Amino acid sequence: MLVRPLLVATSFAAAALLAGCADTPSLFGNSANLTTASVTPVAAPKVDPACTALTAQIDSLRKEGIADKIEKASLKKYKMTTAELVKADQLNKSNADFQTKCTSYKPSVAAVAAPTAVPAPAAAAAIKAAAPAVKEAAAAAVSAAKP
Repeated sequence: MLVRPLLVATSFAAAALLAGCADTPSLFGNSANLTTASVTPVAAPKVDPACTALTAQIDSLRKEGIADKIEKASLKKYKMTTAELVKADQLNKSNADFQTKCTSYKPSVAAVAAPTAVPAPAAAAAIKAAAPAVKEAAAAAVSAAKP
């Protein structure tokens, strides 16, 4: 009855003794092989400020719930306003920019639209006209993203 705990304690002590001596030149001596000079510092990866800005913009739009609203609108459970459609467009463009600039994954040419300068009233009319297509694209993206 006392033999089993004694055997376990002895095996742990032997393992600790061997592990403690694995790097030392002598049984109880200091290690001459491990110093801070022998550790080479790892260079931190360079972060592009544009990627940081895009990440912040994407996060803020997601926190506003734009992605959830797009999903609900694609299921015809929510009607998006013009401002929400503009934000959804910003989210899509930010995601595309992030993928082209900051990742090794490159989106298809059809997914990335060329930005154009459009006056605000014309942009609002274009957004209203494109709302059904945006909803269909959002529905396709949501269905493609779900496993």
